[in-house]
Amino acid sequence: MKTHPASTQPYLAVTRLCDHDHPRIRERAVALIAGIEEPREKALRIFAWVRDHVRFGLAFSRSTASQTLQRGYGECGTKTNAQVALLRAAGIPARFRWVRARSDVLHGLVLDFLYKQLPPVVSHFWAECYLDGRWVSCEALLDRPLYEGMLAAGLITREQVPTIDWDGHSDLVLLRPWITEDLGHLPGYDEALAALIRSQEGVPPLWFERLIAPWFYPLNLRPSDRLRQRARIEAP
Repeated sequence: MKTHPASTQPYLAVTRLCDHDHPRIRERAVALIAGIEEPREKALRIFAWVRDHVRFGLAFSRSTASQTLQRGYGECGTKTNAQVALLRAAGIPARFRWVRARSDVLHGLVLDFLYKQLPPVVSHFWAECYLDGRWVSCEALLDRPLYEGMLAAGLITREQVPTIDWDGHSDLVLLRPWITEDLGHLPGYDEALAALIRSQEGVPPLWFERLIAPWFYPLNLRPSDRLRQRARIEAP
């Protein structure tokens, strides 16, 4: 069995939110990497599955990775948490990258009235995994139908986001043109959520997530689902 440097051990840990010891996470990881020995190929399988099977959409901020897999959608924080949990379940160290990005990238992806409430700059996260002695970015935010729909609607250009495919070697950072500040890495979603709560940035209060979110978050999937449908209609 491949061992990792002691410095990477915190990035394999089970935490409250990165619950990769949950049967739902472990079973999905086993299914994704069955018959694969090479860590890079495992990471690629996990990346592709999370990208295309966990839709982008606002989600319960305090969700565990297993809850995100069950719901099938998440925003940058919860979707990244699901990817990190699957990577760790596969024995691959994984962590969060934290940046600030211009919120105009969310235009057309969330309900208009919500978009108008956003500050000019918001926090954004993606996954990094440890392969061949170095950390590699593997951002899985945009599934293929959403990406194609955003291109068709003119919300992004291919010059801004040339690809959503990751080769397992090079860094894949989808929202690079919108990034305003790199805040470094964090061990995982527990620390990312704590940082957002401390800064009072982007984390709804508990009463909202308990009373309003169960109907509001599914409603907010409509803009991104319309873009996915547009991509399907316009596909050759």
